[in-house]
Amino acid sequence: MWLFVLFVMIPLIEIALFIQIGGWLTLWPTLAIVVATAALGAWLARLEGTRTLAQLQRALDELKDPATPLAHGAMILFAGALLLTPGFLTDAVGFALLLPPVRTALLAFAIRRGLVARQRAREAGPQRPGGGPGRPADAEIIEGEFETHEPPPRRRPGAGSGWTRH
Repeated sequence: MWLFVLFVMIPLIEIALFIQIGGWLTLWPTLAIVVATAALGAWLARLEGTRTLAQLQRALDELKDPATPLAHGAMILFAGALLLTPGFLTDAVGFALLLPPVRTALLAFAIRRGLVARQRAREAGPQRPGGGPGRPADAEIIEGEFETHEPPPRRRPGAGSGWTRH
C-alpha cells in the first residue's frame, strides 16, 4: 500500500514543485536547471560509482565482506536513476544518496530496522584443506591417492591404425 502512495504522491509533489519554481524562475531557467542537474548528477554518480567499485575490488582482494560496498553501489545506482528523472524532489534525494555519510546512515538504519539482512562471517579457526567458502571447516575429508597417466602419443596422419605392422 505504501508503495502505491509513493507512486501517486511523488509525481504530484514534482508537478507542484515544477509549477512553483517555474512560476518563480519562468520556463527556460527551470528547464535549464532540470537538464543541468541531470548532467551533473550523472557525472557525480559515475565518479562515486568508480570510487565504490574500487572499494569493492579492495574488499574482494583482501577477502573482506563485500556487502557494504555492494550496498553503496546499489544506492549510487538508484541515485543516478533519480537524478536522471526530471524533478526537483527526485534530484534532492538523488544528490543526498551520492553523499557517503548519507548512504552509511541509511544502510545502518536499514540494518537496525531489519530491512536488510546482515550476514556476518563466522569466526573460524584454522581450516583444514578443502575448507573455505561454501564448505565448512569441519566437513569430512576423504583422503586418497591418485596417478596421472600421460595420453598416448598422437599418430602421424596416414600412419595406419596402429593394429598393423609396418
